[in-house]
Amino acid sequence: MPPENHIITTLLLLLFLLILLPLPSPTTATTTDTPKFREAPAFRNGKNCPISKWPKNPYDPSTIHIAMTLDYSSPYLRGSIAGVLSVLQHSTCPENTFFHFLAVHRHFNHLNKTITSTFPYLNFNLYNFNPNLVRHLISSSIRRALDQPLNYARIYLADLLPATVNRIIYLDSDLIVVDDVDKLWNIELNDRVLGAPEYCHANFTHYFTHKFWFHPIFPNTFENRTPCYFNTGVMVIDLQKWRNDDYTQKLEHWMRVQKRYRIYELGSLPPFLLVFAGNVKQVEHRWNQHGLGGDNLEGQCRDLHPGPVSLLHWSGKGKPWLRLDSKKPCPLDSLWAPYDLFRHQSLFSDS
Repeated sequence: MPPENHIITTLLLLLFLLILLPLPSPTTATTTDTPKFREAPAFRNGKNCPISKWPKNPYDPSTIHIAMTLDYSSPYLRGSIAGVLSVLQHSTCPENTFFHFLAVHRHFNHLNKTITSTFPYLNFNLYNFNPNLVRHLISSSIRRALDQPLNYARIYLADLLPATVNRIIYLDSDLIVVDDVDKLWNIELNDRVLGAPEYCHANFTHYFTHKFWFHPIFPNTFENRTPCYFNTGVMVIDLQKWRNDDYTQKLEHWMRVQKRYRIYELGSLPPFLLVFAGNVKQVEHRWNQHGLGGDNLEGQCRDLHPGPVSLLHWSGKGKPWLRLDSKKPCPLDSLWAPYDLFRHQSLFSDS
């Protein structure tokens, strides 16, 4: 056989073998591309801390319950990891903190590995949030990130968490805590279902469209209430009262109204304002220095509000990890950076 024919035959055989090789599955590709995180230090209780016995003792008063969402397929996971680290680092009794993570079930294995490798001593549980539970109720908003089903998971906390969890702190994935979370946990809600910092100087009418305000019935929902804006990224919730009065159904009601009449433009926030505004237990503003991500369209840099700070919240379009990676950070993004456990790939190979 001529040498050139032998080469052609070899190349054809190699091409045939390549065709037979299985292509990598989407799951494999995702696993390879997802960020990995450095292991956090172990945080231990102070000498005067009681020993938490939850869930063996389901009503253990020493346990602080915190709920967050985890999105394995988005950059927000990096923010969630930073948020968890910040809570533990500033807590007097970090071992008494139990994290309840809401996530999509197909990501459980990857998320469990990520959390246990990053926080080997963390007390946590993963809960399945089915996106189909809320997908048919979601209306498009002014920013695509606001339309993701996990953004609405906070509505279903009372249904997804164990019935023995009667109080929860809900935290968004784009914030850091710089104070002992026990102070927020122990606020007195009195007869209220929900506690959060309120901002009564905000123009409340801007959160709803003309179709809402000029409707003959809708504005009556605020009758006998003095509604103020509050940000749903930081909330203390009495889950027992929530369950007793079925606030999930009340929030879903307004989402259905939105589908028909288009009464607001901002994702999951307006239903909470419609149901709770005017009936919120006021929490100190220090517990939600929000808006650090700028507005929902431009994401420009913003300064802190006047007063003390216990929690920094990058609500809005601009996220600190994205601005830091792009080498165009805002001044306050440097306050988030020390909590970033993201393991950047080395510029040099060891091989």
